Amino acid sequence: MFRLDTIGHFFLGAALVLALARAAGVLAVRLGQPRVMGEVAAGIALGPSLLGAAAPEAAARLFPGEVLPMFSGLAQLGLAVFMFGCGQELCAMRGRGATRQGLLVSQASLFVPFAAGSLAALPLADRYAPDGLPTSVFVLFVGCAVSITAFPVLARMLEDLGIAGTRPGRLSLFAAAVGDGGSWLVLSAVLALSQGSGAGDAVLRALAVVVVVALYLGPVRRAAASWFERRGETADPAGLRVALVVAIGASAALTAALGMHQLIGAFLVGLVWPAGNPFAARAAAPLATTAKTVLLPFFFLGFGLGVDLSSLDLTGDGALVLAGLLAVAVVSKIGGAGLGARRAGLPWRESLTLGVLMNTRGLTELVVLQIGHEAGVIDGPLFAALTVVALVTTLMTGPLLKLTAPPAAAPDTRTPEPTAAGG
Repeated sequence: MFRLDTIGHFFLGAALVLALARAAGVLAVRLGQPRVMGEVAAGIALGPSLLGAAAPEAAARLFPGEVLPMFSGLAQLGLAVFMFGCGQELCAMRGRGATRQGLLVSQASLFVPFAAGSLAALPLADRYAPDGLPTSVFVLFVGCAVSITAFPVLARMLEDLGIAGTRPGRLSLFAAAVGDGGSWLVLSAVLALSQGSGAGDAVLRALAVVVVVALYLGPVRRAAASWFERRGETADPAGLRVALVVAIGASAALTAALGMHQLIGAFLVGLVWPAGNPFAARAAAPLATTAKTVLLPFFFLGFGLGVDLSSLDLTGDGALVLAGLLAVAVVSKIGGAGLGARRAGLPWRESLTLGVLMNTRGLTELVVLQIGHEAGVIDGPLFAALTVVALVTTLMTGPLLKLTAPPAAAPDTRTPEPTAAGG
């Protein structure tokens, strides 16, 4: 008698996604995990990994094909604002925390796992690389995915555990911000290579990207800072938020047209938006809150619908591949960052704590994995395996920190306080 049309299905699905994400987030916090991990679990549970396998008819009724593009649009908007927040964090870190210790740790925590992940991907290419994809692209992508640290999740963990002001906490935030900036640049290059463009076209695209990045970080950034210094106090916050959304959308379209991922454009806007200006920060804060609480759950839904953990091959070689990837990710990240910290002069215990912190991958790696899967760089089974790696390495951070974190590590005022813009 009563039937829902497409709009009705959209609102029913949206209500379910938001309610379940909120409940799962609260449960995760009570279990000592970041709220975002509960939200990720809720998204995966609504996909083929759980609901789709246990009750496929119910899943099809809740999320029919015609409403999925609507959810995808909300997810992409949330991701763009999330990447804008990541850019803001990196901009603030770069301005106040360019210490020798932080740079050394960031390099070690990026290059060691990148090299280890790339080497581990070589024997996997024949089995997991999609047909027609150059082996080099597959290898570089896996290296990039293994080297990621989830900066926003890390910032939230540090605050929850009360160690944000310690030397390992401050250095880990700086290293994660700088390292993630490098990882996104590597990812954009990998995606350009995956398109199979000719050498001449690839060079032109690379030059265009360099010009755009230079313009954003040079004259655009200076112009934005100057404008807020002169007129920020009298500007309408609502109008600034509209202008910010327009800038994010236009920049995302520009980088997509240049062959980079659209999220790189949103990241660049974050780099040029004056994070230290109180009026600019006040205008951006409501957008970041809305993205975290309302929009990102739809990304977790889309991610959950796209990953099928039941496709994991846990028999024979499949279990060995998963265990090997997990071991490479954990050992190279903790070892690389920890040895870098030790080389920078930190005691062994603080160095180990910093390595454990840098092993947090969380949402950032999930975004990277989905980008790679949608671009045809990794197949479904490897997508599922690397998803497990991202979840496990993030879940183990809290318990490991309780064992390694010094109770009263020496504060280091040379590195900045976190502002925790993302989730």
